[in-house]
Amino acid sequence: MSQQRADRFGIEFISALGQEPSRFVGLAAKLGCRRIGLAPSPITGPFGSDSAWSLRNEPARVRGLKQALLDHDVHISLGEGFIIMPGRDILDAEPDFDLMAELGAERLNACAMEPDPARNLDQFAAFAAMAAARNMPVTVEFMPGTPVADLAAGLAFVDASGAANAGMLVDAMHLFCSGGTAEALRGVPSGSVTYAQLCDARQPSFYDGYFQDARNNRLSPGEGVLPLADFLAALPADCPVGLEVPSVAKAEAGMGHEERLRECLAAALTLVDTRA
Repeated sequence: MSQQRADRFGIEFISALGQEPSRFVGLAAKLGCRRIGLAPSPITGPFGSDSAWSLRNEPARVRGLKQALLDHDVHISLGEGFIIMPGRDILDAEPDFDLMAELGAERLNACAMEPDPARNLDQFAAFAAMAAARNMPVTVEFMPGTPVADLAAGLAFVDASGAANAGMLVDAMHLFCSGGTAEALRGVPSGSVTYAQLCDARQPSFYDGYFQDARNNRLSPGEGVLPLADFLAALPADCPVGLEVPSVAKAEAGMGHEERLRECLAAALTLVDTRA
């Protein structure tokens, strides 16, 4: 596998099902990936021999992670874990902004879940401003069944926020299951889509149990029904793509992190070859 082909994809943190960050960095490098997504703590897992962890108020763990990133020539392409929702003020997440800046994260992503449209926008604008103060761009991730539900809503949200450092994260599962198409993605204004996430899904529409599957049991490319080769072809050529393929079911069946993710990476690279 050439490094150029392998560099087409990074690995998102939920794909590793709560694996300790320094070990996750080593695994990504072993698979030939130099980019990862990461949050201050896991949202799924840990499983098997992995123990619970957090990067918050853990300076020794953060130092170890920084050294692992350096040793393996891996960088954090997406900082996650930022949620705009009722009862929370994004300004309270300032320590997480500082943590991601210390780790060299290239950009930060927010999920805008606040049902009050005005507050949703105000909080996102504050999120973008806090990131800009640390020289980081941001993305908003649209999801069906949420206040920012689809591609058009994501574009309108970023525009209405007025944030010059903001773009949109397009997750393949969320795009197609919200009624979006590769053709619509291809038609968005230049510079609007600044990050993408890749996985497959069992059906191209919203369904009961959608969010549970999105968090815990996504399908590897080729295992579902989504037109992923068309999805990749519709993205800007320089758009980073993270493999977001958590599979609790495979982990509980005894498949290890490396086997699962190697299989997923091979399937993703096949999509690239298909369009070559």
